[in-house]
Amino acid sequence: MTRLNLPRRTLLAGAGLLATPGLLRAQGAWPERPVRLVVPFTPGGSTDILARALGAELQEALGQPFVVENRPGAGGTLGSDLVARAAPDGYTLMMGHIGTLAVNPSLYRNLSFDTVTSFAPIVLVANVANILAVNTRKLPITNAQELIARAKASPGTITYGSGGNGSAAHTAVVAFCLATGIELTHVPYRGTGPMMNDLIAGQIDMTMTGGPPILPPVRAGLLRAIGVSSLQRLSSAADIPTLDEQGVRGFDAVQWYGLVAPAGTPRPIIDRVNAASARALRGEKLKPRLAAEGADAAPGTPEQFRDMIIAERERWGEVIRRANVTNE
Repeated sequence: MTRLNLPRRTLLAGAGLLATPGLLRAQGAWPERPVRLVVPFTPGGSTDILARALGAELQEALGQPFVVENRPGAGGTLGSDLVARAAPDGYTLMMGHIGTLAVNPSLYRNLSFDTVTSFAPIVLVANVANILAVNTRKLPITNAQELIARAKASPGTITYGSGGNGSAAHTAVVAFCLATGIELTHVPYRGTGPMMNDLIAGQIDMTMTGGPPILPPVRAGLLRAIGVSSLQRLSSAADIPTLDEQGVRGFDAVQWYGLVAPAGTPRPIIDRVNAASARALRGEKLKPRLAAEGADAAPGTPEQFRDMIIAERERWGEVIRRANVTNE
């Protein structure tokens, strides 16, 4: 048999051409089974609410169930670790947010993963302004200046709840305290849902967390919204003034949420989820629903999301250092 002595470069190119159709078929078939969408927090918080809303749309668009799996613990680090270690095959995704992707690197010293290199950013889902809300039976105030005056008169006597040490609600209030020179007492919970239950019941005085869990009890008269943490009012709750309007000049502490996958997930899968998410987030069904809950749909490219994560890590790392926030 005559042996062809082809250059190695030619052999490799030919092998690549032979392998490409099969590879494309495998990637094009995704998803062939249910996709796990990890939420690293308890049910009932903004991350969970947004994950379930978007997951339902992705299921309809891509033809397989997107099964939300709550994996709470350690400020979202347990669920994040699970996803970072998962196979990069497109069947495990995570709804990350400002806490898990930007705050935790400065809060936890020995993370088993890196929030930039261990994940493949897919799409920024939404920006969500925090709303400062109070239980009026415990804290009968109507505006931010009344809150500041009470806190300065009795430092540390007003309690605020959050979904845990280093959570978005925790760091937002820390930033508010730095901006106003007041002292409040933090009461951390194992998730936003349990915290909201205690706030409504009057076990704590106030919180500053995202619109999805806050607006329904505010509209039901169970809580009073004092101010919005963004520089613009919410279109869905235009009657709530911003904290900037109320004298806390330049205050801007907005949560954000986005989908990530384990690092190494094939780019065609990333692009497919990105495109399907963007269509859903801009669609007539999901966009107004999110807006009604105070969430501003904000899809972009994976690269834009990565740049945002890096910038936000630096910004909130500085807040944590200045306030000496710990995960204890």
